[in-house]
Amino acid sequence: MKPYDYLIVGAGLFGAVFAHEARSKGKRCLVIDRRDHIAGNVYTQQVEGINVHRYGAHIFHTNSKEVWNYVGRFAEFNRYTNSPVANYHGQIYNLPFNMNTFNKMWGVVTPAEAKAEIQRQRDAAGITQPKNLEEQAISLVGTDIYEKLIKGYTAKQWGRPCDQLPAFIIRRLPVRFTYDDNYFNALYQGIPNGGYTAMVERMLEGVEVRLGVDYLQEKAQLDALADRVIYTGAIDAYFGYQLGALEYRSVRFETEVLDTDNYQGNAVVNYTDAETPYTRIIEHKHFEFGTQPKTVISREYSAEWKVGDEPYYPVNDDKNSALYARYQALAGEEKKVRFGGRLGEYRYYDMDKVIESALAAAREELA
Repeated sequence: MKPYDYLIVGAGLFGAVFAHEARSKGKRCLVIDRRDHIAGNVYTQQVEGINVHRYGAHIFHTNSKEVWNYVGRFAEFNRYTNSPVANYHGQIYNLPFNMNTFNKMWGVVTPAEAKAEIQRQRDAAGITQPKNLEEQAISLVGTDIYEKLIKGYTAKQWGRPCDQLPAFIIRRLPVRFTYDDNYFNALYQGIPNGGYTAMVERMLEGVEVRLGVDYLQEKAQLDALADRVIYTGAIDAYFGYQLGALEYRSVRFETEVLDTDNYQGNAVVNYTDAETPYTRIIEHKHFEFGTQPKTVISREYSAEWKVGDEPYYPVNDDKNSALYARYQALAGEEKKVRFGGRLGEYRYYDMDKVIESALAAAREELA
């Protein structure tokens, strides 16, 4: 008999949730991760008493009562509401786009006036069937907002001009004709008190975890330890990129401690002009209403991904979706392995969707 029922590759949310569920059913699990810490990209690290989101801002939000109750078993969540602002050459605008944004941009005060101005700009642009992100954005919020608050930011984030990006990227863009500046239209929202790492630690209680282990470098030996493998790494890397590499965007972070108690007055400030090299600045203490005497900020720089870099955002265009389908067919032939999570499924997943997917996988595996 092999020492473990499940080898779980990746100690992020998908792996941790699956491991917790499997252990609760009496399964023997080994969780490995090539990093030196658990929690994957939601990892938070204490610096000056502040929980720093090492891999970018993660704000938990969901409409699923099941998921909200589930995470509530491992952490108490605060009342943080995501209300980012945009800085365009020193002018500050509310995000998501709402009546505050429209008033600052055009001086309008009623929803009818805002809708009329957007319609006027849409008509002037002559857009009827948006063919790319630029046209989709103009059809949603008009040319002025597109030029100031979308064009530069999006081009930096994706490394491509907006007229070369698919329209679907921005179709979920929140546009509100109210003064509500809550970015997520979700029933439940917040940040776990004490950070995400502590939450994932509780999920993994009683489960053996080995860090600094590269599964793909030791695959044969590690596979021999368990009956089944739950793989949450990149699906193309698993197959040695034999069909070619899927495309991702990567992110580089510059984090520094500042000798001030409040740097920018908000957790998230997007820099939407093309000239500023970073996309946004995160001030971590504001996620948990911190009162520490110092503060920690992170500047985020979007970058083109290459093999060896950390993949963040899948580029789910037609070309990459077709390549992923071919890898998915290969994955279907791996009878011992189940692929899951953001990288294993080549999907941009919000945290609640990762948890839903992991719970569904556990129900299927453990039935």
